[in-house]
Amino acid sequence: MATVRICVCGDEGVGKSSIITSLVKDVFVTSKIQPVLPQVTLPPSLGTPDNVTTIVVDTSALPHERHALRKEVRKSNVILLVYSDHYSYERVALFWMPYFRSLGVNVPVVLCANKSDLQSNGATSQVVAEEMLPVMNEFKEIDSCIRTSAKEHHNINEVFFLCQKAVTHPVAPLYDSKEAALKPAAVSALQRVFHLCDKDKDGYWNDNEIHDFQLKCFEKPLGEDDLPNIKRSLERFVPGSTGENGIDENGFLLLNKIFAEKGRHETIWIILRKFQYTDSLSLKDSFLHPKFDVPQFSSAELSPAGYRFFVDLFLLFDMDNDGGLNDSELAALFAPTPGLPPSWIDSAFPSCTVRNEAGYITLQGWLAQWSMTTFEEPKTTLEYLAYLGFESTDRGGTTTALKMTKARKRRNRPGRVERSVFLCYVLGASGSGKSALLSAFLQRPFSHTYHPTIKPQTAVNSVELKGGKQCYLILEELGELEPAILENQAKLDACDLLCYTYDSSEPDSFAHIVELRKKYPQLDDLPAVYTALKADQDKTMQRSEQQPDEYTSGLNMPSPIHVSTRWSSISELFVHLAECATYPAAAFPKQEEEPHDNMNLYLALGAVACAAASVMFIWKRNVSASS
Repeated sequence: MATVRICVCGDEGVGKSSIITSLVKDVFVTSKIQPVLPQVTLPPSLGTPDNVTTIVVDTSALPHERHALRKEVRKSNVILLVYSDHYSYERVALFWMPYFRSLGVNVPVVLCANKSDLQSNGATSQVVAEEMLPVMNEFKEIDSCIRTSAKEHHNINEVFFLCQKAVTHPVAPLYDSKEAALKPAAVSALQRVFHLCDKDKDGYWNDNEIHDFQLKCFEKPLGEDDLPNIKRSLERFVPGSTGENGIDENGFLLLNKIFAEKGRHETIWIILRKFQYTDSLSLKDSFLHPKFDVPQFSSAELSPAGYRFFVDLFLLFDMDNDGGLNDSELAALFAPTPGLPPSWIDSAFPSCTVRNEAGYITLQGWLAQWSMTTFEEPKTTLEYLAYLGFESTDRGGTTTALKMTKARKRRNRPGRVERSVFLCYVLGASGSGKSALLSAFLQRPFSHTYHPTIKPQTAVNSVELKGGKQCYLILEELGELEPAILENQAKLDACDLLCYTYDSSEPDSFAHIVELRKKYPQLDDLPAVYTALKADQDKTMQRSEQQPDEYTSGLNMPSPIHVSTRWSSISELFVHLAECATYPAAAFPKQEEEPHDNMNLYLALGAVACAAASVMFIWKRNVSASS
């Protein structure tokens, strides 16, 4: 539970103690009050906003009490600065506000003109409403101002409510009174709120969307006349902001600007906090980055709820129904986020996944991309689920869109790996056809142009296994980072399969695999598939101690699969890779046939011998007895 600490300051005689006493006693105390009242604590039951406890601290303006004043001001969350006549008003700008600044405090100040019951007596009080504006314009720390009368108990509760609200619902981050406009950060946050609540993405809130928004934020429906009144008010300010389609984004921003100008900024905060914004107008870190730790040998995948969310998102933003997200549709989809995830930019999205002929990402590619992101960076997926408005029906929040796979520890043990996203490193000599293999995996046409791979490249796509089960396969070509990755045990632990490739038409190509396995013996702990690429060209003898078939035979491994990225049958290789990742024991050296275990036979024979001996003993004893 939060605590708001109010420090009451002002010149001697302005009525600071009377205001506090009037709040506590609920009446004006005519008897003499001690110069500085003891600290007062107001529990939440006294109607404080947001269920906060409020501490009110009285102070003295006398010079010899300056140390105590300084100490209390620095401990406060908000300052209630009281004045009561022209002299004490002038002191607000000449002494009090510069003094607060000199202490380095950065808290809101509520300006209180007390003794308003004396206002009719011009000789006693020259303060008028217009006098407050210059000092408020000069000192932006001043959150609000109010007139009070401790004697008449006028606005006493209200002044402390303003102090509480200045802390729990600060106006400073939202509204620039000098410019008479919402601040850019507030506009950005409210635009995101509008975008997320515009369920049909037509740029307007229809009546149903407005009612859903009202229920979400304020947990009560709009009254029968509320919506027509809101629309009429907006039309008065900005004609055209409400039409047949509903309220547009400008109308929503205008409505919040009116709230700020009329001192109802707590309404804006209720909206923003319902959408997980902090006082600094950033999204809560606990909302963007919930606790989600993946144990060693496990991985993260999208749950059915996660896949459903991303499918719905794709269909919603594919405005032209062409089966692909073009640049403008992608921009609209990512509008409530900081933009594409950095890892997507690094992997040259969308070239790393499936696109249609126009170059736009398909639904298949969209789901594959998020499957890869969740596998490699589950925290990025959780962050973007939050940005994009994923809502869970239970308390799990965005983590319900993900699931953890069962840990796989011994890969060479027979059985199926319980996961549906697999990472395969594609290894081989330069020019062996690794990049062409990745392109073929994404169903791209073959290119004769050769570009050496410098930085790692990835390709992700779905693969249908025998029996109809679908999985996602990530093929990664390591480029110049190959040595660093292969020496990194954590990177190898994350890898499900190695695909060794060589150019069957190039005599020096296979030797690279032999050297690679000698240099990195830890690769033997991973399942592997040997692949002879460019099988459409003339096969040549390899300059190696052993030819590929002999080499794999010596390892008790299957012979290399001969394929060409120009053949349509290349798809069978990807199915084979996915199946080897699913059943990794099939991609390890075959075990030598072990000699038959005769132990059971020996035990059986021993049992029979014991039984025969027992029978003989009993027979002999019976014979002796009969003699």
